[in-house]
Amino acid sequence: MTAHPASYLFRKTLPAAKATAEEFGWLQVAGRLQVPALLGRTRLDAHTDVITYEHVFASGRCRFLLGDLISLADHGRANPSEAASLIDVVCDDLIAAATTTGRTMPLSACVPALYTDRIRPAGRVDTWYLNSNLTLPDADTGERVSVASLASYTATLNDTPVLIDVPAAIDAARTALHPDSQWATALTQGDPTEPNIAASADGACWLDFEYAGCNTLAGEIANLLWYLFALGGWLVPTYQPDVYSRTLSQHLLPVTLPAVEHAELSARHRRLDIHSAWHVGPGRHAALTRLLTRLTTDLGEAAALPSEQPLHALTPFLTLRILGVIPPHLLTTADLLLLLAKLGQVQHLQDGSAFTHTRLTTDIASPVETP
Repeated sequence: MTAHPASYLFRKTLPAAKATAEEFGWLQVAGRLQVPALLGRTRLDAHTDVITYEHVFASGRCRFLLGDLISLADHGRANPSEAASLIDVVCDDLIAAATTTGRTMPLSACVPALYTDRIRPAGRVDTWYLNSNLTLPDADTGERVSVASLASYTATLNDTPVLIDVPAAIDAARTALHPDSQWATALTQGDPTEPNIAASADGACWLDFEYAGCNTLAGEIANLLWYLFALGGWLVPTYQPDVYSRTLSQHLLPVTLPAVEHAELSARHRRLDIHSAWHVGPGRHAALTRLLTRLTTDLGEAAALPSEQPLHALTPFLTLRILGVIPPHLLTTADLLLLLAKLGQVQHLQDGSAFTHTRLTTDIASPVETP
């Protein structure tokens, strides 16, 4: 291995099987995407390996992760256009991957961990959400109502009818994500999230390759969309704070959060009414807006999404993102209601405006003028 200053090395300690997946994934995309140099792999013990990469931040090759740029803009310390520009580069990379390596493939030929492993019968999503112990309290009596039984309730979100049928949503995702189902695929990084994408002087530098390889383009887009919309800035900092504390350099608290303004669940009347607001700061708003614009134009076309309803094709992947990341028993009642309401919306994405609607908040972050 070429000698490098110790401060310029980034070491990942992984179980041997994950190290193999990481190394193989890196080999799949190196030369196609901008990635850190892979400097070596060594055995730590009988079950653990260490993979050593170039440390792109210590070397000065990169300054900020996507999550840092969004957070800085939300706090008025950066221009929101920087986050939007990095989203553009990410979209360009996905389009380039589709152009050079794109093929229509069965889902069984794709990296399985983020989707097929979670949707299989009796898997993570079934265990988490079809569990009779996952309940919500009646507003008046305190009676516990199972989440699965909400399918028979009349529900509204901001006075608009919504069907919150968790078992049906899971069944629909399982049907759509059948191993033989056909998808537009490409060789990609596999987990496009705010801690896995860095801004470099000449584009986007991709990090973390456990899921790299043949992936569905619809799944990549859904993953990034849900991270920008809910996981980053809300669910991950709240329920998995170690992820941001060990990756993002800024460690800035989220300035805006989605909120339930009013919720009333009545077991007697079999009714659930939710009023919520999905607040986002300027950086997150800019990133989301740019991704949605590209989704309805060249990115959607490259991913073979229907031009009239591109979000509709993302439904099974968004369902898995909503249900399969944060264990629901950890969620507060309000946060669980927010996720369930979004799940209801995502099942009817012919018009995606309600699902993607956010409220831009600038009360905390000071505006930054575009130079």
